[in-house]
Amino acid sequence: MPAGVAIAGLGHHAPERVVPNAEIEARLGLEDGWIARRSGIHSRRYAAPDEALTDIALPAAEMALRENGTSAGDIGLLLLATSTPDHLLPPSAPLLAHRLGLCSPGAVDITGACGGFLYALSFAENFVRLQKKPALVVAANILSRRIDPQERASAVLFADAAGAIVLEPAADPDCGLRSLELRSDGEQYDRILIPMGGSRRPFSPSADHAALKMHIDNGKRVFSHAVHMMAESARTALDQCGIAVGDVDRFIPHQANQRMFDAVAHAIGIPGEKIQSSVSEYGNSSAATIPLTLSLAHGDKPLLSGETLLFSAAGAGMTGGSAVWRV
Repeated sequence: MPAGVAIAGLGHHAPERVVPNAEIEARLGLEDGWIARRSGIHSRRYAAPDEALTDIALPAAEMALRENGTSAGDIGLLLLATSTPDHLLPPSAPLLAHRLGLCSPGAVDITGACGGFLYALSFAENFVRLQKKPALVVAANILSRRIDPQERASAVLFADAAGAIVLEPAADPDCGLRSLELRSDGEQYDRILIPMGGSRRPFSPSADHAALKMHIDNGKRVFSHAVHMMAESARTALDQCGIAVGDVDRFIPHQANQRMFDAVAHAIGIPGEKIQSSVSEYGNSSAATIPLTLSLAHGDKPLLSGETLLFSAAGAGMTGGSAVWRV
């Protein structure tokens, strides 16, 4: 009987509209090069006005299913990691499953912000081990609808994109998650916040309820806590499975900004050539950045059997963690 979990397919999608730094710098009155120097971002993608979350998630999922010829009818579970669903209710995952032609799989959204993909990946991996059925994880966001275009902290970073991964049973018991360290720090709960629309502060017709609000005066604190969470959870995850940092083949961090994941890599001793990055061209699409980056990296240099991958993320909540995966 299959005892491990393999990556059967990877996919990604970004909207057509490219938004260069110059457009945002001009709007905010920033000097040329200001954004790139501080974030490593040179451009990002924005969805078209008529595009919803499932519209950009769909092609990423189709690409992942197509890569290994996985039949849509074989998928037993679809998890959609997103902070920007088509609607607050119902969840968007069942609609995405329907549009993909999946045969009545389990399907639900996971709202874990930037760490959402790690949670979805761990849940899906355990499903595959238990049920011996393939699972599909999609992470997607349209954050251009949730930023205040005049608020520098969010306007310069966030973007729209999707990434997807198909998991299937594997004969090799070493394939799949080797260790997982998930963390949260609720003391930092309100550092990155969409202030209205939930049960604490319902919608108000007189307020801007759609804006993603980051407290600018706490930007350094967010950075510090995120680096600490990612680095400490990565060390713990590696220690748990007895893998030395030098044996990691690829480090795929959440693409918050380049300074952040460079700091994490430095803290845990991972050389720059092992960091997989997409932030320069695609910006920060929250939960989507890890599968997006992994799919792009796989396209440039295909994953090989036996490779060790290290994932790490931290974001709003704060929630995040790290995972070690054996291909």
